[in-house]
Amino acid sequence: MEFENIETITLLGAGSMGHGIAEVAALAGYEVRLRDIKTEFVENGYEQLVWSLDKLAEKDQISEEEADAAADRVTPLVDVKEAVDDTDVVIEAVPEKMEIKKDVYSEVETYAPDRTIFATNTSSLSITDLSEVTDRPEQFCGMHFFNPPVRMQLVEVITGSHTAESTLDAVEQLAEAFGKTPIRVHKDSPGFIVNRILVPLMNETCWMVSDDEATVAEIDSTTKFDMGLPMGAFELGDQVGNDVTYHVLQYLQEVLGDAYEPAPFLKETVDAERYGKKSGEGFYDYENGGVDIPTDAGSEDTKVRLAAVMANEVGHLVENDVSNPSDIDEAVMLGAGFPDGPAKLADNIGLDRLVETLESLGEEDGHARFEVSEALREAAQQGGFYGESDTDETRSYSTIDLSYPGDMVGHIELSREARMNTVNSEMLDELGDALAEFENDDEVRGVLITGKGDRAFSAGADVSSMASSASPLDGIELSRKGQSTFGAFEESPLPIVAAIDGFALGGGFELAMCCDYRLASERSELGLPEHNLGLLPGWGGTQRLQRLVGMSRAKEIIFTAERFDADTMYEYDVVNEVVENDQFEERAHELAAEMAGGPPVSRALTKQVMLKGAEDLDAGLELEAQAFGHLLGTDDLMEGITAFMGDSEPEFEGK
Repeated sequence: MEFENIETITLLGAGSMGHGIAEVAALAGYEVRLRDIKTEFVENGYEQLVWSLDKLAEKDQISEEEADAAADRVTPLVDVKEAVDDTDVVIEAVPEKMEIKKDVYSEVETYAPDRTIFATNTSSLSITDLSEVTDRPEQFCGMHFFNPPVRMQLVEVITGSHTAESTLDAVEQLAEAFGKTPIRVHKDSPGFIVNRILVPLMNETCWMVSDDEATVAEIDSTTKFDMGLPMGAFELGDQVGNDVTYHVLQYLQEVLGDAYEPAPFLKETVDAERYGKKSGEGFYDYENGGVDIPTDAGSEDTKVRLAAVMANEVGHLVENDVSNPSDIDEAVMLGAGFPDGPAKLADNIGLDRLVETLESLGEEDGHARFEVSEALREAAQQGGFYGESDTDETRSYSTIDLSYPGDMVGHIELSREARMNTVNSEMLDELGDALAEFENDDEVRGVLITGKGDRAFSAGADVSSMASSASPLDGIELSRKGQSTFGAFEESPLPIVAAIDGFALGGGFELAMCCDYRLASERSELGLPEHNLGLLPGWGGTQRLQRLVGMSRAKEIIFTAERFDADTMYEYDVVNEVVENDQFEERAHELAAEMAGGPPVSRALTKQVMLKGAEDLDAGLELEAQAFGHLLGTDDLMEGITAFMGDSEPEFEGK
């Protein structure tokens, strides 16, 4: 089956994952058959799908017409033959039990056409074992979505021992057509990538409680506020379901050995039927208070220990040819919302330190989980999973991506997509370095800034990663750092275009305000929500916004802390241009190229004059006169006059 020929998709299982994947497929324009074993199951799944589509429409993420059209593309079914007859792709999302899944494929095999691709949404079970139930193991692979599918960006595409490359290519392209980011898992290994990192992490936290080395509160404070994870480790366990974590560990132990033995504290919790949020009680009691994590109870030792455990799993995945550090990091950031991937986190702490931590714990405890992987040792010897950079010319960035799309444009993409491209301290550093890199490059005459994905230009400051440094002095320094970085964009001699697609909130909006031109897609929303947190815009927003829209309007935007749509912000003179969603990318690059094609010297002087005049009119007028005189002696002026007289386009060289 070629990707281009895929038109119909069957979802087996109408539970939360099944109807969620069906919704994603329908939104992408595919005809979808949603099947479950009982009428009430499939009807409930379809109702949940329609409810979700309506919510997207209410939030203006899609139109009501798009919601209705997507719902119409989904057909609820119970009969297996009707569900899979003449379908192109079957995506199975039935309960995570090997025997149930095998029974499903044995039945489906009878009715599905020979061309049909089978993809299982399993989170940990063997792709190879499942494929061998069918007569088409070469057309069988894993397609692991994350919950909820409509929101989560990652899809792990997993090969089995028999899977054909053409099958994997088609499924990767299908994931991209769904608007998702596929990450290839190159070997059928339990837990694949994300769960292979997360489950041992959660297990290690339970071992620490079992051995009286830390409390639940101390560990969750460390993971949430010191490491910047979206949830505390125990909070995450309760969300996933502690019984689910326990069963995955049992499977990992069965296949990979005693390094994955479930911790006693986890077993005791599951035996007591404290499964987590779904049962009303887990590590936290949701009927009497719920989650309460202190912000300042974390410890450096706990952080290092947990980072070491994750780094060791990265090593296992690398040495067994399952994946590579870059893909592992991207998968964990997209699938679990980590601010940095486990390999990058390990490099930042230092692999030598992590190896020593594991060796020390192994000597004290003797448990197999502390045995250091060979790939981790090798990476430590090489200076990190990503190695060492020899010169500034090989400068790499972890929170942004730089590219040169042509037409003298340098492109900065905010690339923390899993965290809505939120700005942390590292991104501030990298933004300053990237701008300096472009300013020192004679081939770059304009800059385009975008956010990765279509959900957010930037949803603001990464508050969770900054919460552990919340002293007044730290806050002052953080504000000054952001003001300095963003100020450099405002003062840059290069014209800078902020292309906003999705949210531009808080710090993201403040960054956009420092740019010379703001382009927004119709679906975009802008605002300064800091007052909802008891803060104020601290990276120049209080000053720049009133220069853009006036004092009264600026107070409205800041005091209400509301999100304003793109058309409203155009009326308020914040946004220069609003374009239709499907025209956004083309217009952003076209606009950046137009800006870059202007006269570099007069443009740089014009920015200086306007900034000076905003501070002091008389000083601005004097600088304007001096700049005007200077420009009369430039080659660019002669080029402009010659082109004007000859009715041609000038080619300015910045001389």
